[in-house]
Amino acid sequence: MLGVSERRACRVLGQGRSSQRYIRVMPADGDTLTKAIVALASEFGRYGYRRITALLRRDGWLANHKRVERIRRREGLKVPKRQPKRGRLWLNDGSCIRLRPCWPSHVWAYDFVEDRTHDGRNISSAC
Repeated sequence: MLGVSERRACRVLGQGRSSQRYIRVMPADGDTLTKAIVALASEFGRYGYRRITALLRRDGWLANHKRVERIRRREGLKVPKRQPKRGRLWLNDGSCIRLRPCWPSHVWAYDFVEDRTHDGRNISSAC
């Protein structure tokens, strides 16, 4: 095309000649496999690519885990993060650690670094 042989162009670019001639072959069942993976991922939200692969093999599909992982990544499917357990409000001995507010101004917190009284003195010196 440019008057340069393929051998010389590949040598200049530093790539193999076999990669220049590579023709990508798309599997015939790619779309149906993708639909099956999306269906399984929507049904079982916490399943990862390994378990989805096992379910596909059980259903008769011939797909390895790398292909399933690649399709899941391409479709934007991820296993959601686990929700953290809620913090407990009590200890085993029955004592309460923190209160839940029942009405406005029920639970107070010290959320200041420095404050002054009505006559201008620091709170630390007013005590």
